Amino acid sequence: MEKYYSIIDHYETCLQKYGDSHKGIDWPNEEDMLTRYKVMLDIQKFDPLSANKVSILDFGCGTAKLLEFINANNYPALEYSGLDISQKFIEVCVSKFPETKFYCTDILKNQLLIEPVDYIIMNGVFTEKRDLTFEEMYSYFTKTLGTLFPLCKKGIAFNAMSKAVDWEREDLFHLPLDLLTSFLCKKLSRNFIVRNDYGLYEYTTYVYH
Repeated sequence: MEKYYSIIDHYETCLQKYGDSHKGIDWPNEEDMLTRYKVMLDIQKFDPLSANKVSILDFGCGTAKLLEFINANNYPALEYSGLDISQKFIEVCVSKFPETKFYCTDILKNQLLIEPVDYIIMNGVFTEKRDLTFEEMYSYFTKTLGTLFPLCKKGIAFNAMSKAVDWEREDLFHLPLDLLTSFLCKKLSRNFIVRNDYGLYEYTTYVYH
């Protein structure tokens, strides 16, 4: 079993313990979770080439709470699809949104079934590393982004924990900005925005083609 599967095991434990709630996807409080959703969806607002109607893939969709947020806030013309590696989470998603397209797959092993979309949203995928070393998590991070970026037509959004904090948690992925920007420029794109303006101990990055 791949080392990063321990992260999936952790989230499935949260789901079993807390159900379909913010704690069930391991966010400490609902208010911060909703803030993250708004910031993630702002990827379209900051894109100078954005069209009116766009498609998004919610990668690591959990229980599709991003779709709940989209519906509750009347985001116009968003075509949503979700993907999660966990069958347990996908079963919850399908029960709530039976007409929505959901994928259950490990993208590093099989991406052939994924249809290209305008934007890929990755909220919380790289914030926890659990028992992985920093090097193991960084490898997972770079491989995943390298696999996903060609599958989006416009851009990708993700968050990671900041290094500009008073103390760091061993189970979280605190990614230095210089390491991030070096990787993006060399491997993905020089066209990116890093946002550290929404009051949480993390930052969100938009990378555009």
